[in-house]
Amino acid sequence: MNVNTLARRMVAVAAAGALVAVPLATASTANAAGVLNSGFEQPFAGVKKYLPLAPKEATLGRQVNMPLGQEKADALAAAFGFDKDKAFSDRQFRQFVTGRGKGRWTAAERAKAAELVDISTSYLTNTTANPIYRTIDGVRTEVVLGSYGLIVSKDGLLESPANPSSPVRQVNWVLAPEAICQFPEIEPPPGIPCGYMGKWMRKNGAKDTLKELYASAYTASAVYGYQSQTSSEPWELVTNTRGDGSTATVGMAMAPSIWIANFLLIYSLNPRLAANMPAKWAALPDEVAEALYASETGQVSYADYQQYFK
Repeated sequence: MNVNTLARRMVAVAAAGALVAVPLATASTANAAGVLNSGFEQPFAGVKKYLPLAPKEATLGRQVNMPLGQEKADALAAAFGFDKDKAFSDRQFRQFVTGRGKGRWTAAERAKAAELVDISTSYLTNTTANPIYRTIDGVRTEVVLGSYGLIVSKDGLLESPANPSSPVRQVNWVLAPEAICQFPEIEPPPGIPCGYMGKWMRKNGAKDTLKELYASAYTASAVYGYQSQTSSEPWELVTNTRGDGSTATVGMAMAPSIWIANFLLIYSLNPRLAANMPAKWAALPDEVAEALYASETGQVSYADYQQYFK
């Protein structure tokens, strides 16, 4: 399906559900240094009114991979229009990420949805507050790449979380509004239950959570995020133009439109986890960016490039 067609349908779905519908982004909204001098152009910048709240570039080494912290996360959620009291209860969260709760899904579908949500959340909160570990050249290695907008797969591949092969990309089917899943030309990968999240919330006492999420900045940001995520495949990297004219490359997860949508999704499930998301973005080392762009799959061996992140 044409990207713009699906994006417009997403807006139509939002409007039909009494949500906030926004016009699609166009190149004319950008300026030389990006929207509102953020350095990011559309659709990566997202909704202008929320752009000042998105992460800025780290200017000090200690800021790289630094988590938001709970106080900042709570303040951001409020600014984005999400009431903390409407987030999942601890019990609902445990059930959701373990594939339990009411609903007619097979055990395999429940397990797949829970697995994708759990690992995606872990990748997107991969800051110093939540390191992940991979075996690299036979050595158990700590990986912290949140500010760079990259992940290391279980196979040791360095990539953007928006890469088509990534669980973070695949989980989009789990999160999709039910109306999207009803279009006959849309078919998720085998075994992934489309629209699982919304159905689960409605059947497990979390209708208020879903309503709050869709009424927040999430809905508008998700439209821009979808366009962002389908505009630079398979590399899923973003160029930022600084005020001095220099450029930086960062993984798609740190594009404002996608970061805001991901933040609100995670916050709605567990505000404590959202507090671990990266507070600043960091430019990829040139060697890493060049290698990813040169790769036909948008993936390279982390073992070959981990030295550049030290």
